[in-house]
Amino acid sequence: MIKNLFLVFCTVGLFVAAIQREQKNNSFSASTQLLADSVDVETGLALDPNFMIVKAQCTGCHSPKLILQHRFTRDEWLSKIRWMQRNHKLWDLGQTEKTVLDYLAKHYAPNQAAYSRREPLRNVKWYKLEE
Repeated sequence: MIKNLFLVFCTVGLFVAAIQREQKNNSFSASTQLLADSVDVETGLALDPNFMIVKAQCTGCHSPKLILQHRFTRDEWLSKIRWMQRNHKLWDLGQTEKTVLDYLAKHYAPNQAAYSRREPLRNVKWYKLEE
């Protein structure tokens, strides 16, 4: 009887210790996952509340670098999803499709900064060089 009670006590103690360790590891990995500009360390993708859904739907088949190197409008992202569904057997995203498109349109839409290192020059006063 005492031996069984001791066994149960040890088992419960190990279980509680494992849960506490897991919670401690999760808080550590969550804090190390962030960079200064809110980018996931593992994938390079922008962190926001929908990040995990996008990671699950997109990186199962291809590298996140494929997302990072493109800048599309929402309609263009939808067109890419349809193309992957037609040509590469991408599954129906169902209710998560809107979430994925919202995320991609928010973080990976075309913008001038993605194509240029500086703003275009404005109000330039040209002058002729002397020969």
